[in-house]
Amino acid sequence: MSTIGSFEGFQPVSLKSEGDDQSSEMDHLSTEEVDSGKDCTPTKISRQLSVTESTLYPNPYHKSYVSRKYFVARPGAIETAVEDLKDHITQTSGETVQGFWLLTEIDHWNNEKERIVLVTDKTLLICKYDFIMLSCVQLQRIPLHAVCRICLGKFTFPGMSLDKRQGEGLRIYWGNVDEQSLLSRWNPWSTEVPYATFAEHPIKYSSEKFLEICKLSAFTSKLVPAIQDAHKNSTHSGRKKELMVLTAPILIETYTGLMSFIGNRNKLGYSLARGSVGF
Repeated sequence: MSTIGSFEGFQPVSLKSEGDDQSSEMDHLSTEEVDSGKDCTPTKISRQLSVTESTLYPNPYHKSYVSRKYFVARPGAIETAVEDLKDHITQTSGETVQGFWLLTEIDHWNNEKERIVLVTDKTLLICKYDFIMLSCVQLQRIPLHAVCRICLGKFTFPGMSLDKRQGEGLRIYWGNVDEQSLLSRWNPWSTEVPYATFAEHPIKYSSEKFLEICKLSAFTSKLVPAIQDAHKNSTHSGRKKELMVLTAPILIETYTGLMSFIGNRNKLGYSLARGSVGF
């Protein structure tokens, strides 16, 4: 039993559920019948249990108010973003979008970033989209014929790392990691990293719609044949490259990770409602 603390002029009140009242009343009645001696046969009390039916898909324990904090979950937000990007791609390159996904990009410093990823017949596009202002902030284009390797597996970190993450991801390479400069490797804002790493967006289980567009497996099944076709149709000089698809651990080379620890815990890489400011 929990009670409300009393102030001056107020009496403490016990909080009880309806089920508690019914059970105590039934127990009292059954005791009186036995004591009176009128009926010595045991009394059977049938109680109907309340059944709550969950309508959330597919995880019945997902809290809907948590997903509403993400601006991408607001009605029409993802649809508006995709239409804007499709129009921009059609006007600038004339390419047709074959599919789009809402994923989390994990940079080389383990920072999470909300991204819309689109695949055309020639290009992989990684978009940083502001779901608050409904505008594209940054658009990175990677030619599909330049992608040489795809790696799927669990995230791993150096043995001395203090900032680790669980789960699996996907890494797409379009350059040689060994040729990456030391400056770009240790610069958290570097744009010269020759790969991109993705994980599933945390809003994946909020609805059936997001379950489909946040799946890494669905993204991979569309991306791999698109890259293979781009390699076959490539007119670039040199020997034809073949795409390597590997299942191996994905190394994120961070050690202290203080910046990613603060940013990821507070979801700073997402368009998120962060509460009111003021009174």
